[in-house]
Amino acid sequence: MNENLPIGFFDSGLGGISVLKEAIKLLPNENYIYYGDSKNAPYGVRPLEEVVELSLKSIEYLVDQGVKAVVVACNTATSAAIIAARDKYTDLPIIGIEPALKLAADSGDSGKILVLATERTLAEEKFNSLFNKFNKGRTIIKKSLPELVNIVEAGEVKEKSYDYLKEELKDTPRDLESIVLGCTHYPFAKKEISAVLGEDIPIFDGSFGVSKRLKSILTQQNMLNKSNKKGSIEFRNSLNSKEIINLSYKLLNLK
Repeated sequence: MNENLPIGFFDSGLGGISVLKEAIKLLPNENYIYYGDSKNAPYGVRPLEEVVELSLKSIEYLVDQGVKAVVVACNTATSAAIIAARDKYTDLPIIGIEPALKLAADSGDSGKILVLATERTLAEEKFNSLFNKFNKGRTIIKKSLPELVNIVEAGEVKEKSYDYLKEELKDTPRDLESIVLGCTHYPFAKKEISAVLGEDIPIFDGSFGVSKRLKSILTQQNMLNKSNKKGSIEFRNSLNSKEIINLSYKLLNLK
């Protein structure tokens, strides 16, 4: 396979751009195609079979573009469809993401961990095996924030997320050891989550871990782009509107 081919990123919408940002930091010379299925977002409230079907369709789109690897930059799609995707595309590296629960548990003692994710992610066996592994001797609190996905998709994080989070998290304990963001949309409201729950509480997500895994796999398979030039970034979206593409670039460039 040609090492100069792009890496495909897929998410239910725009959330996976938070993962793409980390990958670009680690692999700046790679070319990227990001496909967001915003037309069908959010995935987190959809039935399992529908999430699998939508995910495979999106991955097929990226495969048709000639990508050398696919990053499923969506926790919901990873937990629901990663096995089916790998079974279908046996010769293609497909990297998924999962809530950084291990990272949070390893970094603390035995305090309370809050996991924020979609309903579908929290219901899946993949997450619950993680939950059962790290729930011994500590309290792990699970909470979904479905409207936060829509707020990010609408480009209204600054305008609406704080008030929404303040209401949704009003009964959440404040004596937390750490917070895990188990949806790739949520990092775009990281400042607002900290403002509501406490500025001193560490927040973890899986973006850096996925990027390291991507680099490791490309290195093992001798597929790293050897160009010294900064790579290209191309956004595609199922909504196929100028507004959603412009918002994609805006989210990518947020500090």
